[in-house]
Amino acid sequence: MRSISFNLKQYSRSVLLVACLAFFGVSAFAQGDAAKGEALFKAKCTACHQIDKQVVGPALGPQMSSETDDKFLVKWIENNQALIAAKDKKAVAIYAQFNQSNMTVFPEITDADATNIITYVRAQYKTIQAAAAKAPANAAPAETGPSNLVILALIGVIVLAFIIILVLNKVISTLERLLLKNQGLYVEEVEAEKAPIDRLATLKKLAKNKKLVFFVLLCGTVAMGSWTWVTLWNTNVHTGYQPVQPIKFPHDLHAGTMKIDCQYCHSGAYKSKNASIPSLNVCMNCHKVVKTESPEIHKIYDALGYDPATQKYDSTKTRPMQWIRIHNLPDLAYFNHSQHVKVAGLKCQTCHGPVETMKEVYQYSPLTMKWCIQCHKRTDVNMKGNAYYENMIQVHDLIKRGQKVTAAAMGGIECGKCHY
Repeated sequence: MRSISFNLKQYSRSVLLVACLAFFGVSAFAQGDAAKGEALFKAKCTACHQIDKQVVGPALGPQMSSETDDKFLVKWIENNQALIAAKDKKAVAIYAQFNQSNMTVFPEITDADATNIITYVRAQYKTIQAAAAKAPANAAPAETGPSNLVILALIGVIVLAFIIILVLNKVISTLERLLLKNQGLYVEEVEAEKAPIDRLATLKKLAKNKKLVFFVLLCGTVAMGSWTWVTLWNTNVHTGYQPVQPIKFPHDLHAGTMKIDCQYCHSGAYKSKNASIPSLNVCMNCHKVVKTESPEIHKIYDALGYDPATQKYDSTKTRPMQWIRIHNLPDLAYFNHSQHVKVAGLKCQTCHGPVETMKEVYQYSPLTMKWCIQCHKRTDVNMKGNAYYENMIQVHDLIKRGQKVTAAAMGGIECGKCHY
């Protein structure tokens, strides 16, 4: 009995050891929050990495799915330079594999943040692999227009309907003749047919119908008046205007996917009248290393005289970029971006529409006086902490008390009133 008990004890220890190893093997991958990892990945990683293909850096999906040492991945994400300096074999190998290109260091990322990024990348890569495996069998049918058979069938229906109408008219004409013949009037009709045909007789008959003439004139007047009104109302209204720009700049990628703030490029919106068109040097802040193979990015290089191979500028080759203006206001209209963006606190989308979803920007709003007035009528004014409105309240109080109000009280001695 003792030997049996001893054997069972040894066997149970082996089973427990195997179970523990299996558990740690299954849970070897990082377990984090994929949703938080997605936000961090888009904010920190997408400038150089994609999940399923190589851009500036390697495709992260295959790399993180094949690497089981999550501690190494966490340290690499947080501070890869420290690992390379410490002569870590994996870090040095990766550094050499990608031509000793330095990866950005993220000291603000915690271990939990790095784990969330790893979890998101692995989950997303599995989804991409599953979609690729099912694509041949469950591929969506390509969108096509109506088939030639459908178009021919519609034409056939129209022709058939026209033939039926002609046949019915013929039948009606025959029945009318039979009715006239029974009434003894058929001969007179025949004699009438033998008489010279007056082609304008029908028009003359219709012209004598005063009700019909009045109805036609009324419809014509209403139609012409409506057309004139719509034409004049839409003069210089270019809603939907979308010119072809010299460079295809996808706002849905930059403002939508990448979450880049509008004022990073249009820096004048909060401090001046004009939002300003960004210089190409702003583009080069990212595109010295991002998407350097794109033909559209090479247009920027050509305009700046930049050679990506030597990373040097040639001022003799520079030329201005001929952007085409989309939003135009008449000279009689004054619009100040800073008053609306900084003082009123409006978002760019209030006037320019959902720019973050536009592949190419177009004029979203009509920009008419009526449209502006409607916005001013429904927009509340925040008067708290605003010196201008506080001064107006004081002036109103003086008027209520019957005291004297001078131009100075209304801001008449401010320098900007004359020196602007």
